[in-house]
Amino acid sequence: MTIQTGTSERAGAGVFRVAPLARETTSSLMGRIAHRYGLSTKGLRPYWQWRNSPPMHESGGPRADAEVLLNAAGRQLLADMCGVGPDILARALPSWGQEDAKLPAGKDALLPAAAWRIGGAVLGPVAFGCRLCTARRTGTAVRVVRYAPLWSRVCVRHGRWLLEADADQPHEYLDVRHLPEVAAAQRRWTGVVRRAVRAGAEPERVFALAYAVVARWWEQALHWERESIWPRRLHQVAGGDAGGDLEWWRIVGRDAVVFPEVVAVADALLDPGMAELVWVDSGAGRPRALPADGLFCHRLGERVGRTWLGPLAAADHGGPLIAWMGSVIRRRRGAGGPPGYADDPWWVRREHQPVTMAGQLRVLGKEKRAPGSGTMWRAVVPPEQRARIGSLIDSAGEQLVQLRGVQSGPTAEVGRQLLRSLGHSAGLIEAAWKRTAVAAVNGGVPLEEVARWADMPAETLRSMLTAGRQEDGG
Repeated sequence: MTIQTGTSERAGAGVFRVAPLARETTSSLMGRIAHRYGLSTKGLRPYWQWRNSPPMHESGGPRADAEVLLNAAGRQLLADMCGVGPDILARALPSWGQEDAKLPAGKDALLPAAAWRIGGAVLGPVAFGCRLCTARRTGTAVRVVRYAPLWSRVCVRHGRWLLEADADQPHEYLDVRHLPEVAAAQRRWTGVVRRAVRAGAEPERVFALAYAVVARWWEQALHWERESIWPRRLHQVAGGDAGGDLEWWRIVGRDAVVFPEVVAVADALLDPGMAELVWVDSGAGRPRALPADGLFCHRLGERVGRTWLGPLAAADHGGPLIAWMGSVIRRRRGAGGPPGYADDPWWVRREHQPVTMAGQLRVLGKEKRAPGSGTMWRAVVPPEQRARIGSLIDSAGEQLVQLRGVQSGPTAEVGRQLLRSLGHSAGLIEAAWKRTAVAAVNGGVPLEEVARWADMPAETLRSMLTAGRQEDGG
């Protein structure tokens, strides 16, 4: 194959036809073209003028979710190479028509040019494709990367959960052949989409809220003595036993393991009957605090196969589920403010959005490399101590939120209330700070390291922690 990149004319089109796969990244297609011609991926790059370097992981390895944006000349060159018309490529490749400020304009635009980007930042989540399906369609089992939202990650034919491609980890998929409920949930999602459309809600946002709710449960489930479904699934996707590296597998396996519950919760949140239970729990026309044994949370627990879950879900006052219930109640009472995200039942606050697998793995890697952190926080800090720290932080947050309502009235009275409340909040934060420092030191982190994080001399920290232990009776 001879292609002259210095002019707008090409000596000839590609010898082989390499068809794109649906929603494939342009970078993935270029990799398959290179493989078809017996070249390395790098061997194909000189045909374009590159405006930046390919994105890399912190470890130095190339990112599988790298994406390529091309100018018009670059797109025509790629079409020639794979022997497929630009119209077909435009339908198959979501990034095909994306422009980029780094790509040349004017006379320079006559030259094929390309710019690297991260797929998730261009068009959304990027996942690996199924190699067996790729081999069935193309005759070659090579890696494929595609834009794929979380609700479309199951390859039903081969029983694979296709993993996010943005993380620095070796797996492309998890085996879910022995978990039929995962594939069943993907089929069920189609009906949930129809229900969302009928209700005037965007399916993507409904899924995002349900995902936030269930991901939060996933973190809490470590302390649910009666939880048996998720541990069973996790061990199965880990190949039979996740015990050897439980924390790692909890990160990598989370989305596949909780997927059936995410779809079930999404379906429940769209059910007008469930919203009516929220209204009843709130006291309807006679407002009251939501009860721990409310009808809504009890029924939601039943719908996810856990009759005991209701009180635990109802007690999570700072979570996305209670936020959704609050918006439902405000709408029913007509007490909401002007239209906006605060009164949108499907709005997921930033602090409620689940951390991605890639983000969790980065944190896990840093914790394992840090001095004294060969074991995880949950393993070395007792649950009571973690709960106490969380309670102190939540209480401080509630105190600060309440300050918004005391900023009118006589100057002296407002000043007194603000100072007293701020002082109380500061005391709660200081208590949480001390307990966190004690937990880190007890967990094996050198005191000097903790002092550096706290930006204070080690001796001062030692004195404060010693005093704190004496006050606690330790």
